[in-house]
Amino acid sequence: MKNHLLIVVALTAGLLSCRSEKPASSTPPNIVILITDDQGYGDLGCHGNPVLETPNLDQLHAESVRFTDFHVGTTCAPSRASLMTGQYCNKVGAWHTIKGREMVWPDEVLLPELLKNVGYTTGMFGKWHLGDTYPYRPQDRGFDEVLVHGGGGVGQTPDYWNNDYFDDTYFHNGVPEKKQGYCTDVWFEAALSFMEENKDKPFFSYISTNAPHGPFYVDTLYSKKYEGNENVVNANFFGMIANIDENLGKLRTKLTEWGIADNTILIFLTDNGTAAGCQLDQEGQVRKGYNAGMRGKKGSEYEGGHRVPLFIHWKDGKVEGGRDIDRLAGVFDLVPTLMDWVGMEHKEGLDWDGTSLRPLVEGKEQAERILFADTQREEDLVKYKRFSVMTEEWRLVNDKLYAIKKDPGQIEDVAETHPAVVDSLQAAYEIWWKKVSARAKDYCYFQFGKEVGELYTLTEHDLLNDGKRVAWNQGHIRAGKGTQGYWPVQVESAGTYRFGLRRWPVESGLKILEGAPEGDEIPQGTAYKVGEALSFKAANISIAGQEAEAPIDPDSAVVHFTLELSPGQYQLSANFIDNADQASSCYYVYAERLD
Repeated sequence: MKNHLLIVVALTAGLLSCRSEKPASSTPPNIVILITDDQGYGDLGCHGNPVLETPNLDQLHAESVRFTDFHVGTTCAPSRASLMTGQYCNKVGAWHTIKGREMVWPDEVLLPELLKNVGYTTGMFGKWHLGDTYPYRPQDRGFDEVLVHGGGGVGQTPDYWNNDYFDDTYFHNGVPEKKQGYCTDVWFEAALSFMEENKDKPFFSYISTNAPHGPFYVDTLYSKKYEGNENVVNANFFGMIANIDENLGKLRTKLTEWGIADNTILIFLTDNGTAAGCQLDQEGQVRKGYNAGMRGKKGSEYEGGHRVPLFIHWKDGKVEGGRDIDRLAGVFDLVPTLMDWVGMEHKEGLDWDGTSLRPLVEGKEQAERILFADTQREEDLVKYKRFSVMTEEWRLVNDKLYAIKKDPGQIEDVAETHPAVVDSLQAAYEIWWKKVSARAKDYCYFQFGKEVGELYTLTEHDLLNDGKRVAWNQGHIRAGKGTQGYWPVQVESAGTYRFGLRRWPVESGLKILEGAPEGDEIPQGTAYKVGEALSFKAANISIAGQEAEAPIDPDSAVVHFTLELSPGQYQLSANFIDNADQASSCYYVYAERLD
């Protein structure tokens, strides 16, 4: 799991507004963003990987404008929050990957909403990881067409039960729908169908693969060539990237066949450093595999944790030619850049922290900047935790200073010989922290009760519990791992509410007190072990000053509680009680307003 953040502080005025020049094309361009999960800067053939073959990504690299000093968060959801909002992750509520701290404040305006306002049809396919319940789902945040798995990966707690990358059930516009094939193939096929249907009008297609995030499942057709290679840390990880590469080739072929490739902005990036492309020693330096000369990988405040590829290709906009731009840039720059290219002026109330990259792409000068990254992985923000302050010449990593141009591997700490630089960057951090932590004590409340009969699902993935571990994946649930805690909820309307408490999700068909059978066979073996049966005698619930308890029927899959609630924000606690009178939060709660 993860959590990290990336931020930009402008050193001169005027960087926070989108430029009001005319769009770069008279016809609104289509927009395709492809973001992969846990693929690092070095996990590409075009970036010097001596083993991994990525011919289609290499071709895109050869034709694109490439930002070579581009930074994201050090893990999944923070990067996606910045990509969607144009803001620092901490600032918009998404500084973790679980515990509800992976969701963006509901009052923020996201990229698909902005694009819909200027005439775009929007679709997203794959990994959302910014909330699984209203009002945080992609269909609540501006996407017209949605096909996604739940949580931060296939097989996590909010995902459909027993999903294992092959022939899974995904959420199509909020409704579970069985699909055939490998997950990455499914995302690309759905995206291509969406683009073909909308090829005669401007569209935004957001393809966010869960691959090559673990668990590392893929058809051996893609991984076999990397097995047994002493320089390969994980053959399946490389196989998953090879499959993504193949799908990118198919996508570009289709765009050309439809006659829309030239006026399509195609963006490729990844969400953090590599997860399995290399092994590191205790100092964070590579001892096996390849990491493009960087220190650290996914989750690290060092360069290898947050410096990633960014390729942008748009022939009609003259964004092409295989050019490198070595200026410092961040993932939150993409919202103002795209708004600049489609001709939308910065609107009052949009507090972007990024700045348009259009001037740099057009060969113009741009003011120097300071960027920040940190790794939180905490329920609440922690100041000074595992941070990096970045300029084009320096990296202040915690209390160590590196001259990044001379020392890209971040080996020699020069803090003692450059105290003025350290002082300056520490002062910049203080300014940044004050801004991004202003809402640190707020919550993303799970809202329910707006419509009668609509079912709302809460899972332990998003449980708050004072920093303890939660059951964020289905393996934890099968093993009976759990804790106690609560969900922050907002009741929208007064009425009678029914809450259903479950050990297993409703689609499993399992009773509370029974175990779960093992999962299906996949190329890498059995996806899930047998789930343990647990002994519970009762269930209880607490919300809005009301408490209730009921015995558990051995033949029941759910314990229901019916309560009268008024509108307001509350803490919801729902537990199972074992024979030793120990309470633990139930893994799934289903809530609905009855009248």
